[in-house]
Amino acid sequence: LRIGPEHVSRQPSDTYYVNHDTVLRTHTSAHQVELLQSGLDRFLVVGDVYRRDEIDRSHYPIFHQMEGVKLFTPAELAPAQGNPDRELQLIQDDLKRGLEGLATHLFGPTEMRWVEEYFPFTEPSMELEIQFQNEWMEVLGCGVVHPEIVANAGRNPNQDKGWAFGLGLERWAMVLFDIPDIRLFWSQDERFSSQFASGQIVSFQPYSKYPPCYKDISFWLPPTQDDNDNDKNDNYQFHVNDLNELVRGVAGDLVEQMELLDEFTHPKTQKVSQCYRIYYRSMDRSLTNAEIDALQEEVRRLAESELNVTLR
Repeated sequence: LRIGPEHVSRQPSDTYYVNHDTVLRTHTSAHQVELLQSGLDRFLVVGDVYRRDEIDRSHYPIFHQMEGVKLFTPAELAPAQGNPDRELQLIQDDLKRGLEGLATHLFGPTEMRWVEEYFPFTEPSMELEIQFQNEWMEVLGCGVVHPEIVANAGRNPNQDKGWAFGLGLERWAMVLFDIPDIRLFWSQDERFSSQFASGQIVSFQPYSKYPPCYKDISFWLPPTQDDNDNDKNDNYQFHVNDLNELVRGVAGDLVEQMELLDEFTHPKTQKVSQCYRIYYRSMDRSLTNAEIDALQEEVRRLAESELNVTLR
């Protein structure tokens, strides 16, 4: 998929490693080449995917993705009269028209926009964002299949051209059923699951009015790597996703959101301080201050011991 060793998605801060050679699937695009090799020209793939990501109402470390690929027949490309630029435009127009039509079919008239993006396996690449709860939410990534992907499948990139998309099913369901928080999909509460039935589209009726409880954590970041320092801990490079995973590991689905409040660089030492606000909220019950204080204290303890930060 043209994802080289230096690509950011290969970093442990972004991907779950089982061991040095095995990772949890990060996207259904992983199946593109094998299915193109099998001779398929168009297909859909659905599967569970796993990513270390930020903490908010639209991100979760596991979700479900649908991949779609379509290669065009010579007859479908004929209007471009063999002009590569016109073929590219024809494929993009077909892709956008189909995905905009899908969104309109499911959601009715809704505000949406296209944003240019970069993916190694498509060129050009873009994301579709939909207005949801007064914010823009990215619901899919897509683009024209990169010629190298076609060649990696043992096919002729000069003849086999088409598009690919990958959409997060939970986010589409959030818009379709008006579900405000992605954590609800993993709830065991019957007040959530009993609202839905196969073949019926209904608007979710909130049953939780429990207020959030927030706590702040401030720390100095660990020093940057020193080639002369053999201490492994001192060479650790802080990444916010490591903090996200630590907080999730302690609080589970009680953590609703984490945001960077402030960043400060000391003018003399050049040390960097960051302050994060962690929002805790249960979908099912009220949380006590004592309960959250205990979680926050564990977050602080582990942040200092595992992330090598200096608490403030």
